[in-house]
Amino acid sequence: MRALHAEWTKFRTVRGWVLGSVGAMLASVLFLLVGTASSNQHPQGVTALPVGPGGEAVNDSFYFVHQALTGDGSITVLVTALTGVLADPAGGPGGNTSGVTPWSKAGILVKESLDQGSPYAAMMVTGAHGVRMQNDFTHDRAGLAGSPSTAEPRWLRLVRTGRTVIGLDSIDGVRWTEVGAARLPEPATTVQVGLFVAAPAAVQASGGGSSSPATATGDFRRVTLSGAWGQAAGGWQGGQVGGDAGTSGSYAPGTIGGWTATTGEGFTVTGAGDIAPVVGGPALGPAFTVETFLVGTFVGLIVLTVVAVQFVTTEYRRGLLGQTLAATPHRSRTLAAKATVVATVAFAVGAAAATVSIPLGELRSHATHFAVLTVPTAVQARAALGTGLLLAATAVLSLALGVVLRRSATAITAVVAATVFPYLLAFGGMLPSGPAEWVLRLTPAAGFAVQQTLPRHDQVLSVYAPSSGYFPLSPWGGLAVLGTWSALALAAAAMLLRRRDA
Repeated sequence: MRALHAEWTKFRTVRGWVLGSVGAMLASVLFLLVGTASSNQHPQGVTALPVGPGGEAVNDSFYFVHQALTGDGSITVLVTALTGVLADPAGGPGGNTSGVTPWSKAGILVKESLDQGSPYAAMMVTGAHGVRMQNDFTHDRAGLAGSPSTAEPRWLRLVRTGRTVIGLDSIDGVRWTEVGAARLPEPATTVQVGLFVAAPAAVQASGGGSSSPATATGDFRRVTLSGAWGQAAGGWQGGQVGGDAGTSGSYAPGTIGGWTATTGEGFTVTGAGDIAPVVGGPALGPAFTVETFLVGTFVGLIVLTVVAVQFVTTEYRRGLLGQTLAATPHRSRTLAAKATVVATVAFAVGAAAATVSIPLGELRSHATHFAVLTVPTAVQARAALGTGLLLAATAVLSLALGVVLRRSATAITAVVAATVFPYLLAFGGMLPSGPAEWVLRLTPAAGFAVQQTLPRHDQVLSVYAPSSGYFPLSPWGGLAVLGTWSALALAAAAMLLRRRDA
């Protein structure tokens, strides 16, 4: 404790270090304002994205043939085909081709209301992923494999009992297999139940990650309602939920879904859009993420790197290290105390800057008519606190390299080259996707992954690459890589402090 108190006293009594720490926080916030000033201009404005039950931004646009039903019951349907059309993204004549996108969907759905973002449970066939049960946008379970056809149709069923909705599938309508279960908020609410079709855009990884509008058509036969739902049936109604396709990019001009009744209690339904969480990538469009508001972290990191390096190299330059070590004979304690001081200061600066930058960025985005991708409160808090941990680990790395190299300029250059430079190479598109991912797995730049708030979702097709803002590691996994580098550098510094600086 005495060594820690001595190092803290030393830090707070040097005005340059204190002002540098405060300046790092201010610079991070100001860089956000300056960096987004020119881009925050959208003349037509952007409608706010729907928010799902978990607090995440979602796409909730699809064609729905439905009835308002109350109480327990079930809906059963036989799906005999799923076809589609891929449109020319440029809208040119004759550019349409047949085919379904991998996550085109046709099936049955129970939804709390027609409001976008409301809870739901669905059983569906897909273009390339077999039968799935999905609910509340982020939950996805696999059922029967293969695509439906007249020769090999797929039976789908949803059974509601109280708050629980169970999804089942079958190949013959006799033997049923439970795929999963979901829970709706209230057991006695009136819900919407029926047939739906959605068709997310076709995404190409080449050409900068472009996307083509798409529609899908599902052929449904032997639609059966039972229980209280069947008794409450007041006739089928059809319409596009949401009126657009959100960020899925599949609602082309002039492409309007529809439905027709067929013989044998059947329907043919055509639709566009998607029911899924919003992800980054080529279809994101004019929308900002939490990561956008943390762009000033680079500036704060560089300033704090200078402060942390000089916290130790100044003593080398002025010949004061001998006095410090004489006052605290246990050299590892001295190094640990210095590391604790710079880590604590850096964490406070990073967390505070992020806590201010996120709401400030949201206000600025709304004022200039840009949509903001909402994320759950816990995810936003992790990004803010993670920013503090990112700067803390980098400050420790900087201090350790200051001990190892003993020269401010050399140590600062080494830290920037190991953290900021790899990040810019990977996310600036200067490296192919494969090498970029390895750079973000192996270098200290992996620590920036702790700021990522948009996760990968297997049920959403996108370009999950650094060029689209995605790290190859999880948030905590990336921070662990940076922490490992910092720990190794600190161990090397402790060894040299004992041997070289005796």
